Amino acid sequence: MKHLLHLLFLSVFIVCNTTGVKAVNLGEVRFDNEETDTTTITNILIDMEAAGIETSGQLISYAAKKFIGKPYVAGTLEGPQELLSINTSGLDCTTLVETAVALAMTVESRRTSWRDYVYTLESIRYRGGEMNGYASRLHYISDWIVDNNHRGNMTEVTDRIGRADHQIKTLDYMSQNRNLYPALKDSATFAKLKNAEIGFRSHRFPYIKTMNIKGAELREGDIVAITTSTKGLDVTHMGVVTLKNGTPHLIHASSKAGKVVEDELPLHEYVRRNRNATGIRVIRIN
Repeated sequence: MKHLLHLLFLSVFIVCNTTGVKAVNLGEVRFDNEETDTTTITNILIDMEAAGIETSGQLISYAAKKFIGKPYVAGTLEGPQELLSINTSGLDCTTLVETAVALAMTVESRRTSWRDYVYTLESIRYRGGEMNGYASRLHYISDWIVDNNHRGNMTEVTDRIGRADHQIKTLDYMSQNRNLYPALKDSATFAKLKNAEIGFRSHRFPYIKTMNIKGAELREGDIVAITTSTKGLDVTHMGVVTLKNGTPHLIHASSKAGKVVEDELPLHEYVRRNRNATGIRVIRIN
């Protein structure tokens, strides 16, 4: 559980959009290695387009599998200032998902340039699709879902694919644990983050309990967010569904394995073994 919380301490949680936002200035992009990252992105985009994949979910799964074996690295989005961070050499659970989603959405928009990917990535990471400081990053998955559903980018299908229950939680983990987030030392940034949390007091959201996951109608490429009993948080881990002989498994960046893996355990069993997990939420891009 410690590594799952750490992912939230350095959170990023995703969104998806490629239109209607101001394009990020490339001077505001922080690459891990510009040559490696841009080459990797371009090659994957070209490969995905040539593959002739038909559905969004299959595109996401295909993209996620390109990173299997890459090292697990936490905190790649953090720095002395908020920049659009890109790292294809090391990923955590969130950056893996958002990377796969951004690649899929770029291909679906019939683009194969790493620059187009950069603009798409900004739009799936930040509120309203525009980077405007640390507090504009969609740190909570519920915030990510609400923001992107509003913009027509993705849809939560949790209550459509199986037996769903609901949780009511106040999402304030970050402000309640300010010392864990260096960026929140700045009082203005802290105030903006607190303001974003206001909309998620007594927030009601659907989830499929662990015991009911096996009966859910999951598809290839579904985005799965694992819900938690931890106070102030909605989600502590995420990944992409792949079907093996019809059974959902999770492609995810695992701190335990130290790399991106296609988990050997079926999804329902993987969640069952996580003692702080309460179930899953499922999201599909439109």
